[in-house]
Parts: sequence; structure tokens; C-alpha cells
Amino acid sequence: MSLRRARSVDEYVEWVRQAVFEVDDLRDCLDYESEDMARFPAFLDPLDAGIKAIYTAMKDGTYAFGREDLPFMDLAGKYAEEIPFHTLLKQINETHRRGIEVGGDDA
Repeated sequence: MSLRRARSVDEYVEWVRQAVFEVDDLRDCLDYESEDMARFPAFLDPLDAGIKAIYTAMKDGTYAFGREDLPFMDLAGKYAEEIPFHTLLKQINETHRRGIEVGGDDA
């Protein structure tokens, strides 16, 4: 299955902004469901930091596309069943690695 990449910079930024919201929402949900839980799942803090670092880099103009997976993708893959928005993360990663999708067909 081929993942859809963002079709514009605005769409890509919106996806990352949405991922920031989703990770915050996941943290809130876990906090609400388990008030007595001593700590969050191991993937949550690194995922949160990684997504927010990308968003911050976008806002301050230092973000750069790359050829390698984003640092949090190992965690996103390992804990995909526990991350309701893992497909969004995969799309962000695919756009990061392959750039904005321009035109209908990929070469």
C-alpha cells in the first residue's frame, strides 16, 4: 500500500500540527482513564518530543526534508496498535522522506 504524501507545504504543516494535537489528546485520554497510573507508556514522551520538535522547526524556518525516517518512527511502528493516529505519522514520515507530492504520478 502506498501512503499518500502531502500535496502542499500548507497541508504538510497542517498534518504535523494535527499530530501535535493528537499526541496531546492521547496523553489527556490516558491521564483521564488512569488517574492512578504511575506513568505513561514508554513511547509517549519521545513521540511527543519528536513531533513537537518538527513543528517548532517548521515554525522557526529550520525544518528540512530528509531521506531517512523521522527519529520517532521506530516507536510509532513498534507501538502502532496503541497509537490511534499512526497512519498520520506514517504519512508525515513519507512526506519528510520523499517530499511534497506534485502531479498525479510518482516516478
